[in-house]
This record gives sequence, structure tokens and C-alpha cells, in this order.
Amino acid sequence: MSNPLDQEDLSHRIARIMVVGFDKHYRLFRECSAGAKKRFERAEWQVGQRAVRERIQFYDDRVRETVETLQSEFVAAPVDDAVWQQAKLIFIGLLMDHKQPELAETFFNSVFCQIMHRTYFHNDFIFVRPAVSTEYIESDPPTYRSYYPNEAGFRVSIAQVFVDFNWDREFEDLDRDVNYVLSSIAAHLGSVPPREANLQIQVLSSPFYRNKGAYVIGKAVNGASEYPFTVPVLHSPQGKLYLDTIILDAWRIGVLFSLSRAYFMVDMEVPSGYVQFLRSIMPAKPRSELYTMLGLGKQGKTMFFRDLIFHLRHSADQFIVAPGIRGLVMMVFTLPSYPYVFKVIKDVFGSSKEVDHETVRRKYQLVKQVDRVGRMADTLEFSKVALPRARFSPELIAELRREVPSLIEEDGDDLIIRHVYIERRMEPLNMYLENAEKSGKAEMVDHAVKEYGNAIRELAIANIFPGDLLWKNFGVTRYGRVVFYDYDEIEFMTDCKFRRIPPPPDFETEMSGEIWYSVSRLDVFPEEFATFLLVSDRIRDSFMRYHADLFDVEFWRNAQEQIRLGTVQDFFPYPESQRFHQLYGGGKLA
Repeated sequence: MSNPLDQEDLSHRIARIMVVGFDKHYRLFRECSAGAKKRFERAEWQVGQRAVRERIQFYDDRVRETVETLQSEFVAAPVDDAVWQQAKLIFIGLLMDHKQPELAETFFNSVFCQIMHRTYFHNDFIFVRPAVSTEYIESDPPTYRSYYPNEAGFRVSIAQVFVDFNWDREFEDLDRDVNYVLSSIAAHLGSVPPREANLQIQVLSSPFYRNKGAYVIGKAVNGASEYPFTVPVLHSPQGKLYLDTIILDAWRIGVLFSLSRAYFMVDMEVPSGYVQFLRSIMPAKPRSELYTMLGLGKQGKTMFFRDLIFHLRHSADQFIVAPGIRGLVMMVFTLPSYPYVFKVIKDVFGSSKEVDHETVRRKYQLVKQVDRVGRMADTLEFSKVALPRARFSPELIAELRREVPSLIEEDGDDLIIRHVYIERRMEPLNMYLENAEKSGKAEMVDHAVKEYGNAIRELAIANIFPGDLLWKNFGVTRYGRVVFYDYDEIEFMTDCKFRRIPPPPDFETEMSGEIWYSVSRLDVFPEEFATFLLVSDRIRDSFMRYHADLFDVEFWRNAQEQIRLGTVQDFFPYPESQRFHQLYGGGKLA
């Protein structure tokens, strides 16, 4: 381009195309999320699960469309560095009154990085740092509603919270459930503090829909104190609504937002307002995880990487090979001061593995699309990640060169990793059990074995068979929950064929050590699980007490039958003992 006016016009056109592409994306995203209310009202559980899966693809589709528009529009016009830098500045100007500026900046980055080489991935061209503030963006409707018990009374105010969601189903007995809520609050607080002049209940305007529940999230403000709460609203067998419990511990509310669960559907005009409110309830929860759990995974990735770079600037330890048994498919490393692990697919798999690289990537994508029921770790997937080479231990560098030479590139002071998965770090279950047995802590072994079996059961109900059930493929979270995290052999339950081992034709065949029956890739023999799971007497005792039926083919066939019948099970991210029907016996309080 020869004259400045042409360059400026070109920059304006690029910026406008970017904004139009993002606005289309968020309009479709919000329409899908807002539709969760109707799906909840109509009890369309399978439709809701499908919507969660389909929504994940929206972002990549809009990025691809925008890239194609830019490439077709400017195929004959050279777009030089000055044009791109000016386009970014104009784009910032277009976001001044935008409701989702931080998401739009990330969209700009995604499109730019599809078009330009990695050497341009710095703040002159993309948003390495955010440029537009998300503070005090007004929303219609407001991000949260406020209720004032000093004027209306607690009972009326709490009931009004739920009435104002205008669900097209009646409540089974809202007065009864409000009594349960008040009793639970009194039991939790011990003594009710005196009411201050500013006493109010703040509730996020949209419920958080997931699986078969609608979660109402808010906090009570009284003086200088704040009291967070979450109330799950469910359908009764008769199709009426009821309040299932009230969650009052901030850490239990945090468990709702665990990355081992499916993403929420939430109708948000200003997502940063929702994240800010949630952070006031869960200050220890990273913004990246909150954005991800709201279905905004690309924004979660952006914020995660900013946090990682910030952490690297304020720490000095090195990336090392992760402790534990080496995997046959994935090589895993970690930064001890940072609570995540980094997983790369090996160039060559162990001889017992029959999958290829594309299959492994497909399995990891599948995990994002299913209801993880709190039992599968979500992953952040990155390409072309540049990390300071000096922060890698010599042992790790050597192992990377040996195991994944096709995925690494050294560029000046940086080590470039072409493809990596990042997950929350957990203690491998095999190491947890080993340490518990060595220290003689029978209750820890018992808890872990019970949790492991429960994880297998819940995954099965959610139509997931882990494939490789070895202890090392599961981890223990900081809340003591057992979670699965090795996905290269997962299958849908309905694709598997669960079989009994047929009796041998004769004694000689039985004693030969050779398999006397045919086995296809998707055949599963549950009675074989005992061989590699019951590795000690203590583990055997616990396993047979809680989960002996997992060795019986009938458990698995029954689970398959329920899935094929279209049964969508309830998965509660809180203890059964906290549900109102357990606490109060289902009757009306005196």
C-alpha cells in the first residue's frame, strides 16, 4: 500500500471485520446459553447435554469464518506490520462501550494467530495484556438483584429470590423449602448476627444450569460481613420444582466450579460482572477457571497463560519431570511452585498401546464434550507455547529430546512446545495408596478405594468407560476426591461389549497360560480387573466391601441398559447428607 490513507482504511476494515466476527460468536453463544431456561423448564435433559457439546464448537467456527473473510478480502493487498498495529488500536477504540471487551480481545488474538507467524505473538500486535477495563460495565438486566430483609422480612425475601426467576413450573412447596433454608442457615451460623442497616441479599440474575439442576448463586451482605450461598433447584418426580439444599461453605461452592465437571449454561450480557461476583465468593478460585466453567474456555486459556507468565516472572524453580510412573502415551512435567501439570503426546507409544496420535487428541476433545460428573479432569489445550528454556531442568530437556523431539523447538532463549495439555495437579492414586499403607493409615486406604469405585460407577452412568483402570491413571484432589485423568483408552460405555470369560475346553488348555477365547478391541472382561486392582490385603478388603459388583459383568450391562433407555441420572456436587430430604426427612418443619 503506497499512501497512508489507504493503510488507515485497511486497518479500519480489519478491525471492523474482527468486531463483527466476535459479535456473531457471542450472540450465538448467548442464545444457546439463554435457551437453558426453557430446556430446564421442559426437562429436556438430553437436549441440554447436546447443547453443551455443540456450544464448544461455536468459537472455533467463528474464528475460522473471520480468518476466511480477512484472507478473501485482502488476498491482493499486502497487509504490513504497520497496518496490523493500527488495526489493533482501532479495534481497542471499537471496544470502548462493548459489553464483552476481554472476550473480544481474545477473539482478535485467535484470528491474528491463525494468520500470522508466531514471531508476531507479542503485545504490539495481539493482546498479551488486556487493553480495555472490564470494571463497572453496566448490564441489562443487572448482573445481580438485591433484596432487603429489613424491609420485607427474611422469609418473604428468600421466597422472592426464587419467584423472580419466573420458571414456567410451579414449586412443590416453596414455603416448606424456605423453612429448610432458614433452619440450615441458623445451624450453620450457630447464632444469627444482629441486622445491620445495609443488610441485603444479592443474587446473580441468571441461574447456572448444568445436568438436571439450576443453581441459584448469591451472597448475604450484613455490615462488613458477607455470607456466600448456592441453592440447587431440581424437578420432583411429579415435575414440580423444589430446593434441594443450601450450600453455605465457600469451599463447597468452589467444588461446583471444579474443572472436573461439565460447563455451566448461564445467560450473561456482561460475563466479567459474573466473574467479579463469583470471585467475591471464591477469592482463591482463578479467574481463568471461572471463565472456563462459564463455557468461555478460550478466555480461560488466555487468562491462564497470563497467570503462568506472571508466575514465571516471580518464581525461580525449574520445570521437572512429574513424579510417578511414566506413561506409555503421555510425557508429563510440572513446575513444583505452580499447581498444574503439562502433558505432551509421545512420538512413539509403548508397545502395548494400539492408539495413534490423532486418536489421543480425539479422546481429549471428547472429554470436553461429555458430562464429566466431577470424575474427569478438564484440560487446557495449547499450541506453540513459548517458555523460557532456562527454567527447564537438564533432566527434563533430555527426556523431551528423547520422547517428543517432534514437538519441541529451541528459539533463542525460549523452548517452543508445539502441542501441550495442561491440567490441575493431583496426587497419583497409586502413590496416595502406597503412602497410606506405609504409614498404616487404614482410613485413608478405605476412603481412597471407596472413592475410586464411586468414580468408576459415576463414569459408567455417564456413558464413559475409562479403558485403563490402573490406580496410576487416577488422582486425588485437594478435597480428597478421586478423579480420572488418562484418556487415551476411554470409550463410550455403549460401544463396549462386557463379557464373561468362557470356561476352558479342557484342563490342558486352562494350564497352558494361553488365551482360549477370541478377544476384540472393545471386549471387556470385568472379572479380570481383580488381577491388577487387588494388590494388597488391605485394598482387597476395602474393595470387596464397597465395590465387589464391579467385577461382575451384570453391573456393566445394567449400566449400558439404562443409558440406552435414555435415563439421565442426577449427579450431585455436594454430599447426599446435606440434601434437605436427608436433613429434615421430607416433612414440613414445625
